Parts: sequence; C-alpha cells; structure tokens
Amino acid sequence: MAKVSWFFSQENSFFFFRGVSLRQFGLWFTAFLVLEGCAGPTHIARSPPHPARPGPGHWQPAPDEHVPAFATLPFEPFTRADAIAIALREWRLFGQKVDDDPPEERPPPLPEQMPERMPGLWQRVGEYWWEGMDPDRRESAWTGIHDENGTLFEPTRDGEFPWSAAFISYVMRIAGAGNRFPYAPNHAAYIDAAVRGLSPVLRAHAIDAYAPRAGDLICTGRDGAKDIRFGSLPAAPFPSHCDIVVSSAPGLLTVVGGNIDDAVTKKHVPAAANGMLAGADSKPVDGRYHWFVVLEVIYDR
Repeated sequence: MAKVSWFFSQENSFFFFRGVSLRQFGLWFTAFLVLEGCAGPTHIARSPPHPARPGPGHWQPAPDEHVPAFATLPFEPFTRADAIAIALREWRLFGQKVDDDPPEERPPPLPEQMPERMPGLWQRVGEYWWEGMDPDRRESAWTGIHDENGTLFEPTRDGEFPWSAAFISYVMRIAGAGNRFPYAPNHAAYIDAAVRGLSPVLRAHAIDAYAPRAGDLICTGRDGAKDIRFGSLPAAPFPSHCDIVVSSAPGLLTVVGGNIDDAVTKKHVPAAANGMLAGADSKPVDGRYHWFVVLEVIYDR
C-alpha cells in the first residue's frame, strides 16, 4: 500500500496528497461526500443577539424581544441629545401640538378628532406599546384603538388605555437605556424605582432641591393623587403623569409628553429664576399642575 502524506495550504484552502493514485483519491472523496450527506446539515450555535444583563437590586428586566438591536445593545451610548431628539421627532409626527391651557379647561375632543385614533397615528401608539413595554406584558399588544386581542375599543373606553407612560418608556428604550430603565405602563412604577434606587439611570429629587435639565422627567399627580408630595414617596401605585424636558431656561421649561389631548404634545412650564419647579415657598410655580418630583436621568453622556 502506498504511503500517504498530506499537508494543508491555508493560502489556497485545499489539501495536497502524496503517494495516492488518482483512482484511490476519487474513491475516498466519493465516500466522504456520502458520509457528509448522511450526517445532515451542520448547525452552528450562536449567542443570542441581545445578551441578558443583570438588573439592579431585585428589579429584573425582561428580554428585549421587541426592540431593534441598535437600541438594545446599544450601538451608541445612551445620550441626552438622543432622548430629546426622539421626543421632538414624535411631537412633530403628531402635528406639533402645543397646549398651555390648564387641563380642566380643555374640552374633550370629538372621536373623529382624536389624533391617537387617526390612520398612521394609532399604529404609532401601538409602536410605543410594542417597543416601550417588556414583551411579557399584555399592554405590549395595544394600539391607539385596539386591546391586546386586536379588538377595536370605543372612544368612550379611551381612559382604559392611557399611553403617556408607554411614550416615555419608548423614548428611553429607543434612546438606548437598555435594561437600566424600569419600563412600565404607568409612571408610578418608574417614579418608585427612582425613589428606591432600583434603576441606575434614575434619581428622584424634590422640586425645591433640583433644577430639571433637558432630558430629565418632571411628574405630577392626577385624579385622586393630585395632592401627593415628594415626602409621601415611595407610595403604592397612584395616577400620575410625567413629561420629558426638551429645553430649560431660567424661569421656563419646555416639555413634551404623550397622551396629552390624545397626542404627543408640547407645553411650557413656568419655573423659578433658579430653574427649579418650586418657588421660595416650596410650592410649584406652575399653578396648573401638581408637580411633585423631578426624575434626573443619568445618561452616558
């Protein structure tokens, strides 16, 4: 039997055989192809595209199955500029609405005038839910006009599907906060996380102790929680609303929030000369809203 010797050429990516007749090589190669075919396709194990990261404290975020890789990994740092730009982009999409009237003076819109129910916009609200919520939440399947089963709900049930917290969650998620932000369908959840120190990107401050910067969140109590104060925190879940600050100047903040007039809406918030929401008496300068907490957002830059 002929002695076989071989070597591999990395440059040309093939084997050389010495001492082997052409007929022998052909038989061996045919046998190799048959065995390879019997073995079936080769599956290469790949790591998941969005590796899980440990959550802070006892709060454990769910996998980001609904979120683009650029936001989950993320491709870029979590920045103040991105969060503000995303909020303003959504505001422009909804028609650049500005409403500085006291909320109790706003007449309820007719169903056909509700932006969240309009073609192209009810789907956008659905994207806030889909990308802003963790995938195990039923709310992630809601839209501006549908419940989680795809059933159209009447405008009279609009209050059962409030999406302002989904909007904030969406902004934070798409800006690249990753699993550091406590995404939730209600603002009280991430207010509580900030107060308890459960999120590495949120810090809660009293309105007379910290001047909001662009990119921070300011929050007010609603309905039965209108009189809630910073000293009452942490508290059981309560109705509230938070807006993202898109610009700040001495005496005035400009904020953007979701589900205001059934749209993404901008409003202007009076502040003290030092930029704080509270005046010398520690009460809100803005008499329209019961601002009670500022959530400082800790961006990567």
